[in-house]
Amino acid sequence: MITQNYLDRSMSYGQYQKLVQDLAAQGKTTGSNQDEAYVNYTKLNAQRMHRLDKTTTLTDALSDALNNISSAYVWLVLTESWCGDAAQNLPVMAIIEKACPLIELRLLLRDENLDVMDQYLTGSSRSIPKLICLEKSGLKELFTWGPRPEAVQALAMELLAQGASKEDKSLAVQKWYTADKTLSLQQELLGLVQQHLK
Repeated sequence: MITQNYLDRSMSYGQYQKLVQDLAAQGKTTGSNQDEAYVNYTKLNAQRMHRLDKTTTLTDALSDALNNISSAYVWLVLTESWCGDAAQNLPVMAIIEKACPLIELRLLLRDENLDVMDQYLTGSSRSIPKLICLEKSGLKELFTWGPRPEAVQALAMELLAQGASKEDKSLAVQKWYTADKTLSLQQELLGLVQQHLK
């Protein structure tokens, strides 16, 4: 499904950071929905990413696993600037890229690449972020991850089943992320790295 054409039009994390910051400053967001709520999410996410970029450190176990990698991989992630889960998880993936030169992080905007997104649905939902790990040589797909760590996904689904409002669900999810301090994501990515990457 993923061809070189998609990688050629993807962004680095640095380019994505700049895009999010520029859009926030202009009162805009990615995608066609320029509603005030989405613009505000983009502003909030620019701050979240900046904070996590500065405060996140990798666990020793994940660092050790990354040091054992000897082949090259591409981590392609579908995202949008208004997505709160993307803002919470992308900084960790960017720090992994810095720690392991054999992993290249590339980002694609979901709404400009729905043909890709629709191959990686969560149930029937176009949920993001969605990480697709590919061998750099040949682009063979090895694993996917997303849109959020399993524990907070379960929390979100439970709140949805209870009829919680979008605002209440969003607040509960963000509180979970704050308390978790990226550890669940790191643990899940550690398992995937150990299982699939060499």
